[in-house]
Amino acid sequence: MKNDDHVLRFGLLGCGRIGHVHARSLKGMPRAVASAVADVDSEAAVKLAKFVEADVRPTDDIISSDDVDAVVIGTPTDLHYEQIHAAAAAGKAIFCEKPIDLSADRTRECIAAVDRAGVPFMVGFNRRFDPNFAALEARLRAGEIGRIELVTILSRDPGPPPIDYVRRSGGLFRDMMIHDFDLARFLLGEEPATVHAVGSCLVDPAIGEAGDIDTAAVLLTTGSGAICQISNSRRATYGYDQRIEVHGAGGMLRADNVFESTVEAATDAGFRRSPVQHFFLERYETAYRLELESFASAVLDGRPVTPDGRQGLRAQMIADAAQRSLETGQPQAIDAAG
Repeated sequence: MKNDDHVLRFGLLGCGRIGHVHARSLKGMPRAVASAVADVDSEAAVKLAKFVEADVRPTDDIISSDDVDAVVIGTPTDLHYEQIHAAAAAGKAIFCEKPIDLSADRTRECIAAVDRAGVPFMVGFNRRFDPNFAALEARLRAGEIGRIELVTILSRDPGPPPIDYVRRSGGLFRDMMIHDFDLARFLLGEEPATVHAVGSCLVDPAIGEAGDIDTAAVLLTTGSGAICQISNSRRATYGYDQRIEVHGAGGMLRADNVFESTVEAATDAGFRRSPVQHFFLERYETAYRLELESFASAVLDGRPVTPDGRQGLRAQMIADAAQRSLETGQPQAIDAAG
């Protein structure tokens, strides 16, 4: 494939569910194209390659290929470390799904490798790119409701993931709520200083047997005294529940759920709306496309990417502190050193 300075050529590492999400985004992007895909599941790789009209190659070949400018790392978390180091050494721009690694120290090593190589490195916190959440954040930064006092984030999945996934996920705080920790930082405009977490296993006993929780609530506090409340559940019988409310000195801003349609029925039984969108594939389809477009444009135009590895590390450190709080039953300070 001939290189075009105005098109970023991607290698997709991982052809599972998130790989398909990014493949769909690439199909509609004028400044990006998929050159190759890789997965240990050859059938999945062939299927995705056909969809994006790309080649199937081993991961190492993709990373070293001259016709690949950037990689999307959508593999299991325990593979990220080696793939980030290899891609950085090969001079590739890197887009990596969260978390970077389950160890903060190994995450720092990944960031150091990227810094040494001088390559762009973006972490997939897609909710920042949701048009509703992004508009809410822009209005906060414009001062529409004055000083922020209280942020409330609700995130509830329609059902739990497979137990095999739970066992290797790193736990609810590092796997699921890490998105909300990043969103809290994004909205608050300052770093949380302390975290107090509680959690239970109420949805599926097998999750508890795997050493995890499926229901949790967290309080974050900042140096200025602002508070953020986050609640997560692995079960919401009514669909994918994604809501934000920010209360400030001069009022309140709120982003509600996205429904399957805006149609509302009214009868003698009352008012009835369409269900909320079922899961993240539907709810955040636009956000996934916008984040990858942001990455590609930043790389091609020579601008910094965001959120970068250090922002990924900050969210992970909050998750680590939340886990310590759950285990000790006490609030925990969040390391400010990064």
